[in-house]
Amino acid sequence: MAKLLTPDICVIGAGSGGLSVAAAAAAFGVDVVLIEKGLMGGDCLNYGCVPSKALLAAGKAAANDEKGSGFGVFTSGQSIDFSKANDHVRQVIAAIEPHDSQERFEGLGVTVLREAAKFTGPDRLVVGDTEVRARRFVVATGSTAFVPPIPGLDKVPYLTNESLFDQREVPDHLVIIGAGPIGLEMAQAHRRLGAKVTVFEAQKALAKDDPELASVVLDALTAEGIEILEETGVEGVRETDGGVIVSARTGDGRKVDVEASHLLVATGRAPNVEGLGLEEAGVEFDRKGIKVDKGLRTTNRKIYAIGDVAGGLQFTHVAGYQAGLVIRSILFRMPVSMNEHYVPWVTYTSPELGHIGMTETEARSAYGGKVKVLTADYSANDRAQAEGETTGRLKLIAGPGGRLLGADIVGVQAGEILNILSLALSKKMKMKDLAGFIAPYPTLGELVRRAAISYYAEAPKNVWVRRVIGLLRKFG
Repeated sequence: MAKLLTPDICVIGAGSGGLSVAAAAAAFGVDVVLIEKGLMGGDCLNYGCVPSKALLAAGKAAANDEKGSGFGVFTSGQSIDFSKANDHVRQVIAAIEPHDSQERFEGLGVTVLREAAKFTGPDRLVVGDTEVRARRFVVATGSTAFVPPIPGLDKVPYLTNESLFDQREVPDHLVIIGAGPIGLEMAQAHRRLGAKVTVFEAQKALAKDDPELASVVLDALTAEGIEILEETGVEGVRETDGGVIVSARTGDGRKVDVEASHLLVATGRAPNVEGLGLEEAGVEFDRKGIKVDKGLRTTNRKIYAIGDVAGGLQFTHVAGYQAGLVIRSILFRMPVSMNEHYVPWVTYTSPELGHIGMTETEARSAYGGKVKVLTADYSANDRAQAEGETTGRLKLIAGPGGRLLGADIVGVQAGEILNILSLALSKKMKMKDLAGFIAPYPTLGELVRRAAISYYAEAPKNVWVRRVIGLLRKFG
């Protein structure tokens, strides 16, 4: 090797998790090497969260124009320039790029290497002609789109999240395989920007979410003209002069053929573990990712793994959360434990769909009849009425003593409302806490307080409460 580096920490992968570890360690004056073979910022900035939400925003702008008549605002001659929507996506990425750039991190004191890394032993790896021997390593290589073994798929052109945002013209007919959050977000964005959209899902759409609230999203998408074929497995694809024909079979055995101008595969993510030399480092992994303990350590105690590559929930905010745990473990020797129970997630369709903590089923399995499900409808919220956004519902799952166990929400700004519930869950708050805070009027945040207050709905009927009130009245 032409060069040897011996940093305190070596981070592999400059996505959300890796950048967070590198920045935090450098802030404490720790010697850090950061390795990235692709684009700085990783999947989230370049192919995932950022571009998808930017395209969704463009679609929402188009939908808002159509919605204006309900407020007495009439527009005519609306046109959609998909290339301009794509320009917006590029501009958003460009605005955020400097924060994740090599120049910024080198300015923080981080040594950045822009080549592929491969372990050659339990305490070392090579990057080009450089060998790195670090006290601790953090693998944060993320994931890539999982492409299922569908017959014919390797012989036709198809899109994944890594190529979708390069499109300059709106698809005539976009067929999406996969009705999870990514598939449905992109279905709505493209439909609102002028595409015909069909979605295939082998199981249930949005299967991880509350079925009642998920159905609200699916109904909204269907009302916008998106065809969602649940329990319909794709059996093969073939190319035609006009695009691609997708052949599928429904749960009752009926065959369905759909011709698409464009095909998007959104069937999940696969961890980036290949080519890292994990075997040489003594790090165990499988198709789900690198095996880690609750402290995010691998089978090699010198090596941690965070983010998508570590399996588990695959969200940018999870990688950031795990980065904080790893910093506490490496720098301060603090015992840490990953707790997925506190991790929220949101599908950013319109309406949005969010979840945190236990589901209703999980709560009843753990606590039986001590569980109360408290609800508040958007239609009963004054701000929602004023803005014409009355479709939605909040559910709070309350356990013994009124402790918050989980929450589900569907409706406008569900993700923002979930922030306060994420804090409440992590701090083990009870319904009395959520019922007692003062929410500014009129806001959607009042939904939380309204649902929590309903926990005490039976109190006025309680005979002992009435007797106490009566007794106290006697004292004047």
